[in-house]
Amino acid sequence: MPRSEPPAEPAQKMEPGRVTEARLIEMVFPEQTNHYGTLFGGQALALMDKAAFVVASRYARRNVVTASSEKVDFHVPVRQGQLVELHPRVVATGRTSMTVEVDLFAEDLLTGDRQLGTRGRFVFVALDAHGRPTAVPPLPTSTDATGG
Repeated sequence: MPRSEPPAEPAQKMEPGRVTEARLIEMVFPEQTNHYGTLFGGQALALMDKAAFVVASRYARRNVVTASSEKVDFHVPVRQGQLVELHPRVVATGRTSMTVEVDLFAEDLLTGDRQLGTRGRFVFVALDAHGRPTAVPPLPTSTDATGG
């Protein structure tokens, strides 16, 4: 007797301004590390920019470009073989820009020990179809979320 497939879930649409954070996980491989066996700072920045790009794009539902990296603090080295968990979140919006803070956590895959490795802030600008800056939704305030 042929097996029947379960019915497909109806498509969902996430409107602009709804997704304010994300989580991405990467593994640190030898080609990403320096001669000390720790993640190159530039590699950490690239991973953080990528994570920030994802959340900014999902928030604006527009093409976005990195305008600046405001401040990046390296707290502890991230070693080869560790996981990095990136937690980007939109923390502010302007008329056409979004500020995204990214925490990069280093996690030992076998023990589960984890700590904040790096924290940084990135600014993105949303672009229209002609490559010009375009409006983004305002960031919901805590009173918007609670209905008060």
